[in-house]
Amino acid sequence: MDKRAEILAELIDKKGSRRAFAEEIGLPPTTLQSILTRGVGRASIDNIIKVCRALGISVEELDAMAAGGEVQTIAAHHDGEDWTEEELAEIERFKEFVKLKRKQQE
Repeated sequence: MDKRAEILAELIDKKGSRRAFAEEIGLPPTTLQSILTRGVGRASIDNIIKVCRALGISVEELDAMAAGGEVQTIAAHHDGEDWTEEELAEIERFKEFVKLKRKQQE
């Protein structure tokens, strides 16, 4: 498995079932499994974009994570404000991204 596929697999697994994730984004589960086992480079760019978007990252961010590079992010603070469900999901994705970066640096 290539580094990008490893990163995608880890992020997807944190969300729950790979099958459920695939169905949620409109990919056959077998296609997602193929991406994760055969590598990102063998998949269609449309499918990679679809997976990345669902994970709240860009393809460029995926490449930067795989290369161990820095990704520009903005920290979110919860100061008692009301957040929409979409904003809360975005904050959760950012937290997962930071955790992944920390794990990669260990």
